[in-house]
Amino acid sequence: MAWVTGHQLRLFNSLGRRIEDFTPSADVVGLYSCGPTVYSYQHLGNMRPYVFADTLRRALRWHGIPVRHVVNITDVGHAVADSDTGEDKLEVAAARERRSVEEIADFYTQDWLAALAALNVQPADVYPRASAYVAAMIEFAKRLEDKGYTYRLPSGLYFDTAKSPGYGTLALMDIAGQREGERVEIVEGRKHKSDFALWRAEEPGVRRIMRWDSPWGWGAPGWHLECSVMSMSLLGDHFDVHTGGIDHRELHHVNEIAQSEAYLEDGRPWVRYWLHNEFILLDAQKIAKSAGHTLRLADLVESGYHPMAYRLFLLGGHYRSQLDFTTTAMDAVQATLRRLIAKIDPLRPLPPAETLAGALALLGAPAAGSAAAAVHDKAALGYIDAIDAAISNDLATPKLLATLQDALRDPDITADGLRVVVAAADALLGLRLGELKPAEVDQRRTADELAPGAREEIERLIAERTQARADKNWPRADEIRVELDALGVQVTDTPDGPAWQLR
Repeated sequence: MAWVTGHQLRLFNSLGRRIEDFTPSADVVGLYSCGPTVYSYQHLGNMRPYVFADTLRRALRWHGIPVRHVVNITDVGHAVADSDTGEDKLEVAAARERRSVEEIADFYTQDWLAALAALNVQPADVYPRASAYVAAMIEFAKRLEDKGYTYRLPSGLYFDTAKSPGYGTLALMDIAGQREGERVEIVEGRKHKSDFALWRAEEPGVRRIMRWDSPWGWGAPGWHLECSVMSMSLLGDHFDVHTGGIDHRELHHVNEIAQSEAYLEDGRPWVRYWLHNEFILLDAQKIAKSAGHTLRLADLVESGYHPMAYRLFLLGGHYRSQLDFTTTAMDAVQATLRRLIAKIDPLRPLPPAETLAGALALLGAPAAGSAAAAVHDKAALGYIDAIDAAISNDLATPKLLATLQDALRDPDITADGLRVVVAAADALLGLRLGELKPAEVDQRRTADELAPGAREEIERLIAERTQARADKNWPRADEIRVELDALGVQVTDTPDGPAWQLR
């Protein structure tokens, strides 16, 4: 049976757009994930890359592969609109909120880390801050300049993409097309539209808050440069896996590869596997700060959803598939989570089954190459094999969840075998199935708890608010929302009209 040796871990490599066998190049896999720019709260869409990277780490551990995970914190260098010129996002936020840049970075970093913890995302080994690596970035850029890959402009030091033979390969764009692709900004003197800033010089008469002296004048590093320097400083010149959102695949990661391989010039791919997660959609639009969609995990929790319900929502779709976020979907996953916990509660405590080898050992399965051993629960072994097959097939978490549900309904599996199966599944899913209680999962009030006549009053107020909005009587609409808030009613405006629920 396949469980004797386990299934080969296979991952979709964006570099080539194909499923490949994952074969580590070192005893410890180097994993780098693009982290947040900490100038504001991270919205729900921002959290998907970290749940995805966490799932990948769990899959590697399941296969007995040690990992060193680095997630950067961008606290300098990221210009507004992801451009090469203009104001830094943190400086803009500091001015808006009347706080120092350091206070802005610290506050939003801690909020992000708290959200990760609530989602049961395992901490990275290192969270480097870009501001701590500026000296190394300057040295990196100087080496690129010495090698002839750059040119100077009054606005800074630019990487010449014409000197990068494979530029754009990750994005699957022809080199000429990538170089002449549309850019938001016009930079005077830039040779090609795809050339990007390694160093962003201060504009004449403008003094940045975050500024460093360099051979190209006072200024700050370019956004793309940061990830190359931090990853190579902490994981070595070459490492195995780089992850991020799908939006990074077309520009940020393309530029990372170009500058890193120019810096190394050793003929080897800088990173072997590139993995990208898809977007979360809200009302058919990508959830993004620029689009005004800033729904946060804290908003869901305030509305009565458990953080594990959002994690379950994410795991219910494949990481390479777009997901439509709706309150209906959240209601469904919250109910699913509650049912899961209720079924699993009598099985506790769950045994340690965090790796394939550990799960098999608990079931009395033979190790690879050993003589046959007694198998205590063949049904459980079949489910362990199915769990292994699912996670090994490019992190197929929807299939893994279906396998767990099948096991919980199977009358032929023993209680001890089922404990191992649940523990193994949750080692990969990270839903805290071994600790959550049913009462913890759903604490929202329901409409059934309303006093007589309360529902009618709520619906009357919502109808009046709808009419006020139609009449563009915004002050009255706002007054009614305050009244509804006082009643503990949350209203969500949807294309089909207002929907409400109790907090």
